[in-house]
Amino acid sequence: MSGAINYVSCGLLWIGLLVKLPALIRHWSEASLRAINGVLALASLCFLFGAPASVRLINRVSGVPNLAAPLTYASITAYSAALLLMIACWRGGPSLRRTTLSWAYGYTAVLAGIAVLFVLGDAGEERRSDFDTYYATTPWISEMVVLYLVAHVTAVTVSAVWSLRWGFEAEVRERPWLRASLLTIGAGTVISSGYSISKLIAVVARWTGRDWAVLGTSLPPLCAGLGAVLTVVGVLLPMVGHHLSAWRDFFRLAPLDAVLDPVLTERALRVERPRSPFLWGTWRWSTIHNGLHAIETLYDATLYDATLDTELARTGDWARASSAAWATTIAAAVRRSTEPPSEPAGAPARLSPPRDAASLVLIADAVKRTGRETWAVEPRPAEARSV
Repeated sequence: MSGAINYVSCGLLWIGLLVKLPALIRHWSEASLRAINGVLALASLCFLFGAPASVRLINRVSGVPNLAAPLTYASITAYSAALLLMIACWRGGPSLRRTTLSWAYGYTAVLAGIAVLFVLGDAGEERRSDFDTYYATTPWISEMVVLYLVAHVTAVTVSAVWSLRWGFEAEVRERPWLRASLLTIGAGTVISSGYSISKLIAVVARWTGRDWAVLGTSLPPLCAGLGAVLTVVGVLLPMVGHHLSAWRDFFRLAPLDAVLDPVLTERALRVERPRSPFLWGTWRWSTIHNGLHAIETLYDATLYDATLDTELARTGDWARASSAAWATTIAAAVRRSTEPPSEPAGAPARLSPPRDAASLVLIADAVKRTGRETWAVEPRPAEARSV
């Protein structure tokens, strides 16, 4: 990859970090959130330290030839470990703490080993692109190269197995954004393994007297770049999916919001819409909850059952019939809430509409199918309003 691509990728990752930073500050105790931010931060360092201009600058400013090499290796190693920890945190389970501590301690030891071996070795001649193969036979430096490459290929292999195996489990199929994230991470880590595998082959070739430097300099950047991009996209997919789903719900819940508007307006239950579009879905969902709570004593069980039976006989789809029945029952309860108190109440009921976003969206869809005008509250006659 060119240096420009490195810096653009690094900048995009920093933007992602800035977006996630407020949540991290508010919920620092959440291990998965810390792991996600760690993956983004360390991935940005991999791109930053790997850029040719950065390599030249680090070596010149530090006065240590090839100092950029162990820094880059350390960031790659730490990034690989953070990815492992993130997937483990997402999966959870009783052995989560033991698993995360084991990997954390193991890769901390690898990072320490990289530093010690670089100090012990002699890498006096600056090599900006072929450091691995050039020093493949140098005492201590060759051990450092093998250490970080083995650590990297181990981490990406385990990450690929974990994410792909989990992504194909039945329980994840009902969570499309998580499944897409896991499969994308799996693909990215499989490609990333080409980085360390190709470098290891080139290093072993040097040990046997062969010069396969091209294998260690041309293929690895492509594998690392494409693999890192796919992996980071996979990491961000659940967050992006959450916001996209919230925006989708914001628009799809609008018909149900319109049905409840007379109650929300009359009882001053509609709060001001937040400025941030990221919160609009939650705002509309909570607003509808307020309206449903305000009319919870006015639901007509007889009307609900009759509508459910009629729709079920017509469509044969219980979910569709239930949503239509709730749309009718809610609209009738809103109308009843606007009628004079002296009007006889409907049949007593112990009904409670579903409150989760998915069910409310289905009810809103039922309102939209029938036509909003059907559910609109008719104005009261003058004599009724005067009562």
